[in-house]
Amino acid sequence: MSGQDFGPSAAAADLERRDVLAGGLVGGIGILATLPAGEAEAAAVAVRGETSSRLSVTINQAPHDVDIDNRVSLLDLLRERLGLFGTKKGCDHGQCGACTVHIDGRRVASCLTPAVQTSGRSITTIEGIAQGDKLHPMQAAFIEHDALQCGYCTPGQIMAAIACVGEGHATSPDHIREYMSGNICRCGAYANIVAAILSAAPKMERE
Repeated sequence: MSGQDFGPSAAAADLERRDVLAGGLVGGIGILATLPAGEAEAAAVAVRGETSSRLSVTINQAPHDVDIDNRVSLLDLLRERLGLFGTKKGCDHGQCGACTVHIDGRRVASCLTPAVQTSGRSITTIEGIAQGDKLHPMQAAFIEHDALQCGYCTPGQIMAAIACVGEGHATSPDHIREYMSGNICRCGAYANIVAAILSAAPKMERE
């Protein structure tokens, strides 16, 4: 049996590797085509192995064009690059809700959201919900119902509360508690937070 070759030749093996890689690339492109624009861009960046990107995004109705490291989270972009300190860094693991912002009107944990994934999207932070000196109804309700103590979690609580009303979940105290369960208040102001949301909901619906 000496000298016999029972495996594929080097040329054949190389051809098989090229076929596999080409097939994977074609399949990957097909998957990218089914993703929303921001997610597709983030996935494409990962496939290309790039380390930085030019990001064009709207934040609080103002356009921003920034060069970012592709590893940067939306939370760090907001705080460290754009000086929007209202969005808080709590656990940095998506478990406390202090970093809640809206992307295209829906709440997200900005600490878990790659900034590159927001390309072409509209982001709203706590700084963008008031109209000049006029507070958002949810902000006013939090003050009226004393729905805060230390205040650290309050921006994230308010952003989640606005989404709670906007997505139709503020129909009862139980539904509010369930929807808001991802936002932790270490001071224990939960009862007042629920009261504030119930108070603000009809005012928001009238606006």
